[in-house]
Order: sequence, then structure tokens, then C-alpha cells
Amino acid sequence: QVVYALCRPPGHHAPRDLYGGYCYLNNAAVAATRLAKSGRVTILDVDYHHGNGTQAIFYASEVVQFVSLHADPNSVYPFYSGYANEKGEGAGEGTTCNFPLPVGTNDHVYLNALDRAFSVIADFGPEYLVVSLGVDIYVEDPLSTFFVSSDTFETIGRRLGAMNFSTLLVQEGGYNLDAIGNCVAD
Repeated sequence: QVVYALCRPPGHHAPRDLYGGYCYLNNAAVAATRLAKSGRVTILDVDYHHGNGTQAIFYASEVVQFVSLHADPNSVYPFYSGYANEKGEGAGEGTTCNFPLPVGTNDHVYLNALDRAFSVIADFGPEYLVVSLGVDIYVEDPLSTFFVSSDTFETIGRRLGAMNFSTLLVQEGGYNLDAIGNCVAD
């Protein structure tokens, strides 16, 4: 089962008590909190920017895993969060996994990182998958320094479907208004 939530503005930069990066309400976190009452949840954030708010909310959670592929925070907002050595704390130690990617990331590099992320998710064994679906990784997005083609979105969708989880896709970033619909539909 797959559900798509078209939410604007995006939400993954909003922690519990702040807003940032155009984000006021963390829709993926709200959904994951509800789903976690029924089982383990993974949030997979594929937005160009690290979901620092989502990570902060679940950093100590043992029932909600946060996995993120994003631009390297050494050069891209939010700068202070999203490093590979951030793994969670307390009961949530090991439930956070970040894949910071370099400027110029192309389809091949992105999909290899996605495969590594899927392996981490499979090891956690969630009942539910919430995807923070940012399409600002697209090569023609004005905020992106990646070279991810529109064809890759179809590949990402197929690979997500093959994981066979009950999945909620929550729209996050995407700022090329002429392309965002095609990226989501793929």
C-alpha cells in the first residue's frame, strides 16, 4: 500500500519547537509518530537538503529510524546537521544514518547510496516506511548541485516499491515548478 501526501510548504527542517528552511510543521514526523504506535517506522529522506528537524525529533528513538541522502552539509544548508558520524543517542543509538553526497552527484552515485540506505533500512526491519520525498535533487532544480536525471525518479520509485512496505510519500522540496510534477509522477 502506498499513499502520497502533497504538503506545502515542506516540513523536514522543523523540529518540535522551531521552524526553519521554509518549514513550519514536520508532516513526516507527525505521520511517523502516529504510525509508531503500531510498529517500527523508518523515515527515508531523499530531499537535497538534510532533514535536520526530523533527525532532531527522532534522534533518541528506538522505534523510528531516520535515514537520509542529501547534499554534504559542509557546503549546503543546514550546515550543522547531516554528517555521517551522527548515529543517534541513548535508546536511539544506531537508528540515525546519514549519507552526505558531494557536489556533482550523478544518477550512479545517488543510486549506489540509495542501495546502501535500503540495506540499513532492511536491517532495522520496519513495519512502515515514510519517505520525505524531495525532488530538488533533480539536475534542473535551482537549489541543487546534483546531476540526477528525471529517469532516476522512476528508478527510485520502483526500488521503493520492491521493498514492499506500507509506504507514505510526503512531498518535501522541489523548486523547478516546470519539472516537479514529472519528477513526482515518475
